Amino acid sequence: MRLWRLAGLVTGVALAVAPLDLAVAAPADPKPLLAFDARIAGDEARTRIVVDFDEKPDFSVHYVASPERVVVDLPATAFGFPQEDLSARGLFTDIRYGTMDESSARIVLTAKRPVRLTLAEVQEADNGAYRLVLDAEMTTAETFESLVRQQSWEAQPAEQPAISQDDGVFVVAIDPGHGGIDAGATGTETKVAEKDITLRFARSVAERLKEKPGISVFLTREDDRFLTLSERVTLARQAKADLFISLHADTLSQRDIRGATVYTLSDRASDRMAEKLAVRENLSDELAGVSLKDEPPEVADILLDLTRRETQAFSVTLAENVIDSFEGQIGLINNAHRYAGFQVLRAPDIPSVLLELGFLSNPEDEKLLLDETWRNKVSSLLVESIERHKARAFSNGG
Repeated sequence: MRLWRLAGLVTGVALAVAPLDLAVAAPADPKPLLAFDARIAGDEARTRIVVDFDEKPDFSVHYVASPERVVVDLPATAFGFPQEDLSARGLFTDIRYGTMDESSARIVLTAKRPVRLTLAEVQEADNGAYRLVLDAEMTTAETFESLVRQQSWEAQPAEQPAISQDDGVFVVAIDPGHGGIDAGATGTETKVAEKDITLRFARSVAERLKEKPGISVFLTREDDRFLTLSERVTLARQAKADLFISLHADTLSQRDIRGATVYTLSDRASDRMAEKLAVRENLSDELAGVSLKDEPPEVADILLDLTRRETQAFSVTLAENVIDSFEGQIGLINNAHRYAGFQVLRAPDIPSVLLELGFLSNPEDEKLLLDETWRNKVSSLLVESIERHKARAFSNGG
């Protein structure tokens, strides 16, 4: 049950472009459309492509396998934007475009992984032009195969995905921080990796949530694999999660600091410690060669704009519920609710928190983080806070 759904999908990515190696025919009569501008933004989880036309284009979308491609068929079109405006990156390894014959043109998007379009529509721009907007999102191989198998090659606009109906199920996404090449922090005494602690806690929480009626739970990762921050958010959105909880166990230079902390998103950090933690967590993607600072400026703007006031209010409520459950039961850091610019909390329509279970830099916290009895206790308290949040959401007409 999606309690909060904001209109539209804000994504970003980039792509490499090369003109299609197709014979160029003489302009048809009437004259072809002019595609005079194009841009692309996003990452390897989501990508948005925008092409501006002087007149409204009819179009159709098809999926082709081996390799995975998205094909956009257009009427006769003259492409008047620079090739570098659609350079391959993000979800796509190659973009080609060009004339098919005197009455048609085509854009071919070759993907790095199975993809699907979550949005394919023409919008009227303020200047009287028309904008073709394509939002691509990573998907499973099975979903892509189904799209290829079920599609019709008759010329018709791509259908928009139907908005799911309220099924009464409250979906909780548990995100075990780090994974794969990104081990996260390391224990001072035991040298245990943060990625292993977060996965153990995530499994413990999931086991308890599965026993609760009306609640469905999934883990963004169920084994030792690397996921980019954007992939974690996208997986939660694809599952139509009503809550997103990212689990961590960091280290600090001050070894005497200990206790749990709950973070919510803000572009302005609550304190220096929160700011430093957010910077460190946001650098996780660099281990796989994915870095926000390597993206064009418009991508950063899109990511920073994702937060919506209503979702943020629910995130704060969730954080307060977690702290209320922990209070007097387990150790909490001073000012236990803090905030900073964590990229993993930027889902536009899912209340999200980052839970620091404790600090591996503190010997006492490290012992607790490895203690199964303490882990079970914390997991039960976290489930209690989720149930309370769910009940409040329903009572408010969610």
